[in-house]
Amino acid sequence: MTRRNYFLSLAALAAAAASPLAKAVTTPPSHNLTDAQAQSIIQKFAEKETEFAKARDQYTFRQISKIIEYDDEGNPGGHYEMVTDITFNDQGKRSENVVFAPVSTLSRIQMTPQDEQDLRTTMPFVLTSNEVDEYYIRYLGWQKVDEIGCYVFAVKPKALDKSGKRYFEGEVWVDDHDLQIVKTYGRAVGYLKHKGQEFPKFETYRENIDGKYWFPTYTYADDVLNFPTGPQRIKVIVQYKDYKKFGSDVNIKFGDNPVDVPQQPAKPPNQTPQPKPPQ
Repeated sequence: MTRRNYFLSLAALAAAAASPLAKAVTTPPSHNLTDAQAQSIIQKFAEKETEFAKARDQYTFRQISKIIEYDDEGNPGGHYEMVTDITFNDQGKRSENVVFAPVSTLSRIQMTPQDEQDLRTTMPFVLTSNEVDEYYIRYLGWQKVDEIGCYVFAVKPKALDKSGKRYFEGEVWVDDHDLQIVKTYGRAVGYLKHKGQEFPKFETYRENIDGKYWFPTYTYADDVLNFPTGPQRIKVIVQYKDYKKFGSDVNIKFGDNPVDVPQQPAKPPNQTPQPKPPQ
């Protein structure tokens, strides 16, 4: 399976890590963690992820999901698109409202319930304290993502639940100051009753919203799925936009200090790098 990366070059990062000179620059000795230190960071960032998940549940936002398939000559073909507003009704109950969903023109691939679930929950991956024990988590080292120092961890589910639950398998970058995930790279996995399904590798970037939370703002995949009938290139683009706090009575506790959430946050910064057109 092949893949093109239009954000950070993981191959370049791997090459840098292999270089003794580069390693001396990008991996300071203080970040060579012991197992005990790594486990402590895992526990702390899982706690922050739990707080993040609670905070995001109090925000409205718009999710724009697009999938493009390519023919054998590399030309774009069928499209899938859905625009969903995550809002609250008059009773304050969270709801998803589809505001734009043209008829899909995909002809070479077929959307499955697993694909739809991945768009909703797996691509904006969150690893909370309740879920951390479901994964093997291994410390890989320290790197920078857009000038942000990050601990990098490999994440893999210990088992695939036959209930159909979807999991994330790949790598996560954790801000070494805020101890929140700022980037993920990997794929969605899960127990499949029927063979023949393939799922793309993707990257999800987060941005700091309201100066407190690292919310997902952009997911991108450009991958070749190796089906039994032959390879199929697809592109997936998901944007999470216009985060706005709903209500004013939520107090989220980060560490030992409670943080009051402002009722009217500033508009999220538009800092996510955009992919270059495919060659």
